[in-house]
Amino acid sequence: MIQADLTAQVDAAMTRAPFIPVVVIKDAAHARPLSKALARGGVPVIEITLRTDQALDAIRAAVAEAPEVLVGAGTLTSPKDIGLAQAAGAAFGVSPGLTPELLQAANDAGFPLLPGVATASEIMTGLAHGLTRFKLFPAVPAGGYELLKSLAGPFPQVRFCPTGGITLETAPKFLSLQNVSCVGGSWLAPQAMMEAGDWDGIERIARESVEKVAG
Repeated sequence: MIQADLTAQVDAAMTRAPFIPVVVIKDAAHARPLSKALARGGVPVIEITLRTDQALDAIRAAVAEAPEVLVGAGTLTSPKDIGLAQAAGAAFGVSPGLTPELLQAANDAGFPLLPGVATASEIMTGLAHGLTRFKLFPAVPAGGYELLKSLAGPFPQVRFCPTGGITLETAPKFLSLQNVSCVGGSWLAPQAMMEAGDWDGIERIARESVEKVAG
């Protein structure tokens, strides 16, 4: 089971910081300063979603110009996306769901994948294929904190990165659960700040977020 062999690499992404910033980059030139600002603020990991035509160039730029940051590719929904993300240099991939085709492509490529799940049945499907690390998505609409708390009993070996609807105010509650390694969130890199080039502001948000969790 190839994904089982890649668990350590997925863990590296999930434990690098309390948060995985989920970002939509419209201008690849933003990738370097954004990644470095997050790292200076104590969040040296980023998920650049494949939602714009600049996304792959942004991943390449972040990998090449911000080596202190672990760069992942998000919104992987097809086998083609797996190949594109890996070719761009992404260290790991994140998907909103889990399909046999997506998992097979990740296995064939030896590419670490953090797939989205929302039910116990989806978790069991992942476990049958060697997966023990998942993104709960969409976290809050799917059941949020209470769902994660309930899943801990039947699935003690599983660790989650809940994403979707989580804010800085609610993140500490999620992170208090033993089966939560980190949370995904978009609050760390507001679109308006990126467009304005306010990298100091993004660094401040990252630092304050880490401090809030530590506190």
